[in-house]
Amino acid sequence: MTDSPAHPAPLADPHLVYDPLAGDGPKDVVVLGSTGSIGTQAIDLVLRNPDRFRVTALSANGGRVSLLAEQARRLRVRTVAVAREDVVPALREALAAAYGPGEPLPEILAGPGAATELAASECHTVLNGITGSIGLAPTLAALEAGRTLALANKESLIVGGPLVTALAKPGQIIPVDSEHAALFQALASGSRADVRKLVVTASGGPFRGRTRADLAGVTVEDALAHPTWAMGPVITINSATLVNKGLEVIEAHLLYDIPFDRIEVVVHPQSYVHSMVEFTDGSTIAQATPPDMRGPIAIGLGWPERVPDAAPAFDWSKASTWEFFPLDNEAFPAVNLARHVGKLAGTAPAVFNAANEECVAAFLNGALPFNGIMETVTRVVEEHGTPDAGTSLTVSDVLEAETWARTRAREITATTATAEARA
Repeated sequence: MTDSPAHPAPLADPHLVYDPLAGDGPKDVVVLGSTGSIGTQAIDLVLRNPDRFRVTALSANGGRVSLLAEQARRLRVRTVAVAREDVVPALREALAAAYGPGEPLPEILAGPGAATELAASECHTVLNGITGSIGLAPTLAALEAGRTLALANKESLIVGGPLVTALAKPGQIIPVDSEHAALFQALASGSRADVRKLVVTASGGPFRGRTRADLAGVTVEDALAHPTWAMGPVITINSATLVNKGLEVIEAHLLYDIPFDRIEVVVHPQSYVHSMVEFTDGSTIAQATPPDMRGPIAIGLGWPERVPDAAPAFDWSKASTWEFFPLDNEAFPAVNLARHVGKLAGTAPAVFNAANEECVAAFLNGALPFNGIMETVTRVVEEHGTPDAGTSLTVSDVLEAETWARTRAREITATTATAEARA
């Protein structure tokens, strides 16, 4: 795949509404990753809007069974799924404690394919809030089953781009990332032919303004101290390295079918403007709200309708300062590397993503320095070379590439740790 259009229309188009199950009453929603950051905020939104949404099923990894059981009780779901089969006894116990005596308990699904099974179940919308490339199979299942897909799992689009584009119908995917929900809304202001540039904003993370040399000694605690957003550890580290922004550039290319050379990243520390679209007449449309993921989630679940009071609004009676800075690509090489693998396409984005996940885990465990994350990912990408799968990409290709990338990243990390120990 090149920078030329890879498919006839954008995957995400605010001018199109995919709604095969339109009808009166609340939308039935399946929430994947319900105990994570996106999932818990989505459930808060649903509970405040019972006339609009009804959650029918939940899935989670299984690390927080008490929370999952409480969510199931409050939402009265039909089915609960966990990826870890070993936690089923604890989940049954937690459900029994959460529900009243004699109340029927929800069905339990367990195993690596449980979330994928839920994604294909009867509902209107699937919210994929799973973190990591394990979200690919549920994404494909939801699309194949004809569900509207509210996509917060960017990795499934990154690693399986041609697979997703081949299945998705116009308007079937609604992005939930704050940046892509912003682009989605701003694009509603004009036609696709009038778009000159997409501008993706980045907070800059906790290390904005530091040089590459400054970053050599940062700690895990430093990297987890995000100045704006409260997120899980993997996404927070990805924000610190700006890998997250690199993934979003690839995602923007795939969602909106805009060439990479017309997708720009700009640092905006306040995180008020979530992204912008520049049109050919010189106008720039920016989507702005205080940092709060419930707004993008509401777009994902409610579009084409807006959900009143989904998230806080600005108090325009108070003074505020909004700043924008160019991205330092030397200190933060992740965005340019992401552009490179995005242009290569095939299995290259999967290799990039998988190697990064392994390196982030190594950093969090103290086995790799902060700068070593991108150094190792770059080396793995270079060793992988130029893929040749293109639009003939298969799930097997993705899994094989990911397995190789993870193994190679672990090998390099182990070698690096050994060398440092001897030094």
